[in-house]
Amino acid sequence: MAKLKLSTILKYAVLIVMAIIFLTPVYVIIVTSIKPLDEVSLDHMWALPTAIDFSSYIKAFTELAPNFMNSIYLVVPATLLSALLGAMNGYVLSKWRFKGSELLFTIMLFGMFIPYQSILIPLIQFLRSIGLYNSIGGLILTHVVYGLPITTLMFRNFYANIPDSMIESAKIDGANFLGIFRHIIIPLSISGFVVVAIWQFTNIWNEFLFAVTITNSDSQPIMVALQNLSGSQIVQWNVQMAGALLAALPTLLVYILLGKYFVRGLLAGSVKG
Repeated sequence: MAKLKLSTILKYAVLIVMAIIFLTPVYVIIVTSIKPLDEVSLDHMWALPTAIDFSSYIKAFTELAPNFMNSIYLVVPATLLSALLGAMNGYVLSKWRFKGSELLFTIMLFGMFIPYQSILIPLIQFLRSIGLYNSIGGLILTHVVYGLPITTLMFRNFYANIPDSMIESAKIDGANFLGIFRHIIIPLSISGFVVVAIWQFTNIWNEFLFAVTITNSDSQPIMVALQNLSGSQIVQWNVQMAGALLAALPTLLVYILLGKYFVRGLLAGSVKG
């Protein structure tokens, strides 16, 4: 019993130390964001402010509000479209096998390993040719296409656990492709949609390279605007930290509200039977 208690104490001690190390940057960000500008310095970055000042949040919110809405207009449709298309791809590739399906799936997965930088020039040229360069629509299209490999993989693994007999029974009853997908597959894959939605939401919201190269001026998402918030002469670190917290708030809320469903969905797609 004594050994068990000692091992438990050591385990929690290690976890506490790791949590403190992990949360140290968060502490610095929060403390810096509520300091007046004249108290912000490297020498005193650990010190608490002499007076709490929320003016940095007001300034950051005023500067980032239009770009925050741009990110909402980008993330919501891009997440929904990539999840829906990934679900249909996963359904076809897991339950409607055809000649060459494995090769097609392999080629799609290859898209996950293509670096963003290698396709920027042809991507920009293509978006210009179809009139979607420097627009939210162009970013949505980019993230939907680039997100298809991972969403297809997630849904294919998830649907592999659904018994084939259920699909065959629906076919015997006269259900077509879309009917089976709508009335059987989608209701059974709500947890899978939650996992994919959280994954895509987080990746698209935090993505910077596509956003900074495909859009400019009024179409930029919040992550690009956060970079521009630093200015060119004097960096107001309290405003910068406040803006970083505001930009991170949506993804933080998503994980707080849906985190347990994310874990359940991952486990549901990894355990067969």
